[in-house]
Amino acid sequence: MKMSLAQRVFLSWIFALVFLIMLVLKLDSKIHWNWFLIFLPVWIFDTILILMLVVKMAGRCNPDFDPRDGEQSLTRKIWYLMALLLKLAFCLTLCSRLERLTSIWASVVCVPLWVLLGGALVELGHSVFHYRRD
Repeated sequence: MKMSLAQRVFLSWIFALVFLIMLVLKLDSKIHWNWFLIFLPVWIFDTILILMLVVKMAGRCNPDFDPRDGEQSLTRKIWYLMALLLKLAFCLTLCSRLERLTSIWASVVCVPLWVLLGGALVELGHSVFHYRRD
């Protein structure tokens, strides 16, 4: 089953809207929930993306797989998986810091985010300045 672009965009907007509503309610002290519950829509969406990515990567193990069908390269899919895991690591460390479960510095909490942004810059540079050697 393949989702259309409109369905994927709608799903993204729904999860973002639910997260933002919960975040605003938490910051206005209208609700007194745990920060891990506030970030639950983000983690559900990321889990769906990770599962879809793993299924696509496992599809490459099919003996009938033809790499010339316009599929993205395996290294790019691994980068997407690493980016999602870095985002999850940032969200987890941020929530543990906000709940005062750990006493780590805010700069240490942001390390996964900085690594993610640095990797995104490298990926952008590679896609813009990539020369094909046919």
